[in-house]
Amino acid sequence: MSAVNKAQADDNVVDKPFVCQVVGYKNSGKTTLVCSLVEGLKAMGFRVAVIKHDAHDFEMDHPGTDSYRHRAAGAAAIALVSPRKTAVIREMEISLDELVEGFSSHDIILVEGFKQENYPKLVMVRRAEDRELIQNLSSVQGVVTWLSQEETLAEMDQETTELPVVFGKDDIEQLTDWLQKRI
Repeated sequence: MSAVNKAQADDNVVDKPFVCQVVGYKNSGKTTLVCSLVEGLKAMGFRVAVIKHDAHDFEMDHPGTDSYRHRAAGAAAIALVSPRKTAVIREMEISLDELVEGFSSHDIILVEGFKQENYPKLVMVRRAEDRELIQNLSSVQGVVTWLSQEETLAEMDQETTELPVVFGKDDIEQLTDWLQKRI
């Protein structure tokens, strides 16, 4: 293949976005962290998407809106489209992999929740009892903690466990740089 053809072929290759999960227990700071990371990554010029898992049955539309009336009438899916944004509501659960595929034009996808999925994870540790997530979840790459680094990694079997990188909950610049290197 000539250098010109190779360059054209390389131009047609679409890189997949880097996906990073932010997981932790309720009120551990996941949403605050995700919002800070979005701001930092956007400032670096990255296109960032966010997927959030909600364990409850959320409602995006409310009585009095057209979309609510459409759903009440029995529509199984609704799309709201304006010149600046689009929202899609489906009466079904969609897998994380399918959602990630739908955001393939972005540079990075931050996923809040979905603890059991197998993407690289940042684990939020607010209390000592939250540390069990570090060893019980797959693909843990880093820990964002409210505790000291020593307290966070205490009781981990350093012989059999590869220790993840540890960030303080306010180390947003370091976290953003760490993520940027993975994109």
